[in-house]
Amino acid sequence: MDPVIVVGAGPVGLALSLALAAQGVPSVLLDEGPGKDEPRPARTVVLREDTADLVERLGCPTLRQEGLRWAGWRSVRRKQLVRAVPLGEEQGTVPLPSPVHLPQHALAGGLRTAVAARDLVTMVPFSRIDTLEQDAHGVTVHTREPEPTWWRGSYLVGCDGARSTVRKLLDIGFPGRTAVERHAVAALRAELPWPGEAVLHRAPPWRTGGSEVTARPLPDGVWRLDWLLPPRGELVTPDALITRIRDTLEGWCGETPAYDLLDTGVYTLHHRLARRWRVKRAFLAGDAAHLLGALGTQGLDEGLRDAENLAWKLAQAWHRSASELLLDSYQAERRAAVASRLRAADQSLPILRGGAGLRTLVPGTSRGHDTLLADGHLGCGPLGAPPSYAHSPLSPQHSEAHAPVGTAPGAPAADVRVTAPDGRTVRLRERLGLGHLLVILVAPGTGVWDRRHWLTAGVMPRLVDAVDALPLKAELLVTEGYPGATAHTVLLVRPDGHLVAAFNGVRPAELFAAADAARGGGADTAREDDAHTPSGSGRTADVN
Repeated sequence: MDPVIVVGAGPVGLALSLALAAQGVPSVLLDEGPGKDEPRPARTVVLREDTADLVERLGCPTLRQEGLRWAGWRSVRRKQLVRAVPLGEEQGTVPLPSPVHLPQHALAGGLRTAVAARDLVTMVPFSRIDTLEQDAHGVTVHTREPEPTWWRGSYLVGCDGARSTVRKLLDIGFPGRTAVERHAVAALRAELPWPGEAVLHRAPPWRTGGSEVTARPLPDGVWRLDWLLPPRGELVTPDALITRIRDTLEGWCGETPAYDLLDTGVYTLHHRLARRWRVKRAFLAGDAAHLLGALGTQGLDEGLRDAENLAWKLAQAWHRSASELLLDSYQAERRAAVASRLRAADQSLPILRGGAGLRTLVPGTSRGHDTLLADGHLGCGPLGAPPSYAHSPLSPQHSEAHAPVGTAPGAPAADVRVTAPDGRTVRLRERLGLGHLLVILVAPGTGVWDRRHWLTAGVMPRLVDAVDALPLKAELLVTEGYPGATAHTVLLVRPDGHLVAAFNGVRPAELFAAADAARGGGADTAREDDAHTPSGSGRTADVN
């Protein structure tokens, strides 16, 4: 069977190819550029806990080497500290997860390193497509450089950015709002009063502070500073930016400390959403499908979630065939999640940026507004929390056997410690991304079980039989406890970590029905995995 064609080798395209390779699916990665990224210290990304874990699972080494997990978050208004939030692990508390902040070129470079170690990914630089054709069995695209070439794939995913050629060739509209926010940005090395903490300063009292300035730390004493600009009209000259930098540092430190300016830029943020994310065998992901970023929301986070959501569904289609419902569910789930994020941002902007239109509808103090704004930066609430697919077409029908737990169906499962049949104890997220379902038994006291006999203890034999009978491959795990669950609760989790359902005890029929719903239903006959050896690079013909 032909490989999947991935167009665009930014972080989303790289992550998608790696996620497919982890599930035994070959891909051809068509990179319009030279196969490397220009270092831009001022262009950074913030990854939430779930997307950071995804990137690490894919084999990217740079999160630990070139990324920094924030130790805290501070919100300041004028000269007053409004909020100080500890982040990460602290004894005796349950603080918010700490985001990871790193330069985007470092993230892309780490993903490229991981791709180079994968035999199932074929990277092709300087490959810009100009033709896309589909039939019942696959997709054919044409590239002109480095030499005219036709490529054949089983499926195609356009991860080629905001100006996506794939989206245009598929004739998909991309409506939305232009210039929602503008930011002047500087990356510099300096000693600021809050090492390791991110700071949001609203209405700073110095003349050039504007309405808002943010400082986000990076390793080695480097900071990214963002000044919110008026949507239109203000020209940011190099001299004006230097003045902003000096005034801001003086405002925070009492005097302007020594600093090393590394990079600057001006970024305009747009909000757009593609009308369709799937046309037959072609899909959109990342900036090709959506643009967001106002109020601290992170477009790359959503792009990586696109890749994780789509990869396991394409893997099912490539290995075993898949129902149309399963492939359609990518658009149904991910487009709805991003649309919800965009609505939350659009509704919040008039409140947080000084417009009076919604103040009467959504009353609140400056402290309340600060909490709303912090949500986007910290990955909380409607502006930042990981998505839930509660209304997914893959959701099973409700049954009396379903048990309420601390995670709602469709939401990301809690990252509890789990024990695999081989006796290893790991985090639940470490078992994701392999293309199979996870069945988790809540069994307090299993820490003292004899690992040689645990599959024959208690309810385990019946559960083993039930898991073996599922219509989709599943891994059986055991946990000492799960939020809101009682002993002998059985949870079914999708390959991307979202909860399908939880049951009171071992319910083979209900478990089978939920697993069948999660794969999109149907009576597809699985083919032998070893029959799917990669069919080559996907290249079909060279035209000289």
